[in-house]
Amino acid sequence: MAKAPRGTGAALPLAVWAATRTVLLLFVLGPLTFPGPDVTTDVSVIYRGWYEVLRTGTFPLDDVTWQYPPAAALAILSPGLLPWLPYDTAFFVLVCLCDLLVLLMLRAAQRPDARQRAVWAWVAGVPLLGPTVYARYDLMVTAVAVAALLAGARRPRVLGALAAFGALLKVWPVLLLVGVERGRAARRAWGAAAVTAVALTAGFVVAMPGATAFLGFQRDRGTEVESLGALVFHVARHLGWRGEVLLNYGSVEFVGPYVGVVSAVALALSAAAMVWLLVWRLRAREWGPATTADAAFTAVLLFTVTSRVISPQYLVWLVGLAAVCLVRRETRMGRPALLVLAATAVTVLEFPVWFGHVVASDALGIGLLVARNGLLVAAAVVAGRRLWEGPAGAPAGVSPGVRADGRATAR
Repeated sequence: MAKAPRGTGAALPLAVWAATRTVLLLFVLGPLTFPGPDVTTDVSVIYRGWYEVLRTGTFPLDDVTWQYPPAAALAILSPGLLPWLPYDTAFFVLVCLCDLLVLLMLRAAQRPDARQRAVWAWVAGVPLLGPTVYARYDLMVTAVAVAALLAGARRPRVLGALAAFGALLKVWPVLLLVGVERGRAARRAWGAAAVTAVALTAGFVVAMPGATAFLGFQRDRGTEVESLGALVFHVARHLGWRGEVLLNYGSVEFVGPYVGVVSAVALALSAAAMVWLLVWRLRAREWGPATTADAAFTAVLLFTVTSRVISPQYLVWLVGLAAVCLVRRETRMGRPALLVLAATAVTVLEFPVWFGHVVASDALGIGLLVARNGLLVAAAVVAGRRLWEGPAGAPAGVSPGVRADGRATAR
């Protein structure tokens, strides 16, 4: 069968992107109504309130819902770049532009003779989250992370600087540094990250009071109703557990007996994931072309699954990193990427479509959480196993610390 002209193949994802993003904008701007609660109030009410405070030169010191690192102020203030538009409209437009930027970066990075897996993962994955993905600033952070990983293969210092900037936007991009190849590349990336983080943090501390207030607010969070640990309480409510579901620290959380225990277990699992990643890094001797992105994707998966909070917008992080992995044909993350896309499709059903069922802990709500969180756990397990086995091309069963020819590698 003759292949379609390359221009035709390249134009189709752009056309699908334009169509799906037009629909997303219609949902967040109001002409179309999406099922479930209005997800845009985070922008029109919460973000707008923070914007008014941040404009005065200080962080929201008295607002416990401000749980973000200091550079998040830049995302909240960014609608000021379009002063002729209402705040929420400007925010949605800027998120859409970041969405387009990610698409163009993935398209430029994809080899001309390769299937456009990365582009299609992004084009299809983002709208699966529904309007929530445009009503949070997480897509902006994802754009920074995607740029960091795509630059990292040739410019480790750029990767480090962008990872540090991303971490000061929303913490998780620091995990991009986990998979940087040991040696000179790691020293350059981590050095640039350290310098960038210190310089930016110092600048915010000097310029704006309350730059570190988010640390205390984040520490006091409980177990959010959509997290993996929350399944314990969803079931326990049917067995006489005497807790409550409350809006707490800006999210819907379980409050009551044993919540602290489950939250502590979640933190312990996150610590265990960090130890596992450290052991993998110490053992690994072979770095393939896709290892840095594969490791970043695996690390973020592990910390998402073990988190006390799995908000719907977190899935856009995973979609973006999965797309970066798929840029390289050598990636071993094809199946985990598909599992993440499936989890994204379920996520829009549990929030916002049937979020009332989740809060009520009824059969539908619990079923949706079991399906979504089960897919994420499966993705994390498969990704972890494949990362541990080493780069593509190594014979099955060969340790990451052994060369493909069976001889031990030099340390």
